[in-house]
Order: sequence, then C-alpha cells, then structure tokens
Amino acid sequence: MSEAPFRLREKLIECQKYFQNIHKHTYLKGPNDRITSVGIPIALAASSIFMIGRGIYNMSHGIGKKE
Repeated sequence: MSEAPFRLREKLIECQKYFQNIHKHTYLKGPNDRITSVGIPIALAASSIFMIGRGIYNMSHGIGKKE
C-alpha cells in the first residue's frame, strides 16, 4: 500500500525541462518572481532612503524636537 504521488512524474519532468531550458537567472525563472526578487528590494531601498533624507532634513532645520 503506497501513497499516491503528490505530483505526476510526467508533469514534474515537464516542469523540470521548462525551467532548465530558460536562459535567465535562477531566481527570475517563474512568472511572478520579478515582484519578489526585484520589486520588494527596490521598494524597501526607496522607502529607507526617503526616511533617512527626511530625518536629515528635520535634524538640519530643528523640526520635531522635544522640549
């Protein structure tokens, strides 16, 4: 009594052939991988640069100090 496979072997081999024949970086092979590999790091970098810039501006003009 063996358990049924999670995915059919033919389907698995088909997916392996598809991903092995793509001439892109490994982390950009899926259709939505650009969002997680490129979009999110760019958004984090942009927001951190904005907050650092705003902090420097506030410090140089004396805004937001507690008395």
